[in-house]
This record gives sequence, structure tokens and C-alpha cells, in this order.
Amino acid sequence: MKTKISSLIFGLLLVGNVTAAEYVADSHYTEVFNPQPVHTGEQIEVLEFFWYGCPHCYDLEPTIHDWLTNKPANADYLPMPAVLNKSWEFHARVYYTLEALGVLDKLHTPFFDSIHAQRMRINDLDAFISWATNNGIESKEVEAAFKSFAVHTKVQQARTLSENYRITGVPSLIVDGKYLTSASMAGGHDELMKVVNFLVAKSATERQQ
Repeated sequence: MKTKISSLIFGLLLVGNVTAAEYVADSHYTEVFNPQPVHTGEQIEVLEFFWYGCPHCYDLEPTIHDWLTNKPANADYLPMPAVLNKSWEFHARVYYTLEALGVLDKLHTPFFDSIHAQRMRINDLDAFISWATNNGIESKEVEAAFKSFAVHTKVQQARTLSENYRITGVPSLIVDGKYLTSASMAGGHDELMKVVNFLVAKSATERQQ
């Protein structure tokens, strides 16, 4: 009887490609060298560093959207444009401009699509203004937001966090300010979100200790 029960438990643990017991540091995730404060209060922060020009980030988007429909109740997702160089800073400014104009939810995915599906080159302010006006935003509003102090401040904050977390590639997901994982570490997009769920549970347990 004990053998049957043990076999049943073992079988349940093997649901999915990788068991939770097999998620180990320095393999499926790493501990952040310099843990950072989170911005989600009692919720476990899942912070995604991305770049609009990154095809891997674009490919991950549908998986992120699926995960958001059934993510752990104690987790909050925060996307953040990584700023590793000057060209990435431009796309970070695009992201925060869309946010400042209140159209991020509407135009975030279309901007991704324009770059990767439509192969548009949107690498300077004029190109971005042209794109934005074609999507229903007044050019003066776009330029004002793009050059605003508020957007500049958020870009600098994104740069600082990118440096503090020692981000070297994207997409990278940080859980609770102290664990980093990626699709290459986890073994694929679906596996990545399983590792994220594991780290959310791990972080919640550690907060209670």
C-alpha cells in the first residue's frame, strides 16, 4: 500500500517537464548579486526586462500574456525596458512616452509588431512621431512627452536598475528583487513561466521566515 501511495505522489510531482525539486540555483535561475527593493508591496514582484528591438522579447510576449491570465494570485507583473546602451535608451523613451500619453496598453503590442512583424525601422524621434500619428496621436503631444522631464527620469531609473541587476541580455525576469531567470536558463518559454511560479512560491515562503 505504501508503495502505491509513494508511486502516486511521485507521479504527481512529475507533472510537467521539470519538477519543482529540479529547479536549482545557477541552473534554472540565479541569485541576484545585489538584491533590489520591490515596488509591489506585499505582492511578489515579477519584473521583466525587455527591449523593443529584441526578437526573443517579442516571441515571449504571447507566453507572458497567457501567464497573466492565471498567474499566482500573490504575484504582480511589471515590464521594464532595459537600458544597456544609447539605442536601447531610445526605445525605453518610447515605452515611457506611450505610458505618459495613457496609450501603453493600446499601443505596446502594436509597436512590437511594427518592428518585428512589419520590419519597420523606428530608431529616431521623427520615425516614432510618424508611427504615433498613424496610430491616432497628435505629433505635438508625442514630442512633448518624449522630451519631458518625467519620461527622462523614468528612463534614467530603468538604466539604474538595469545596472544594479547587472542585466546583460533580455528578456530577463527578476522575481522579488533577488532571483533572475530567462528562457535559455529554464529551457523554453513555457518552462520559464514554471520557474517563475516556483520562484514566486519560494519568495513568498522566504518572506514568512
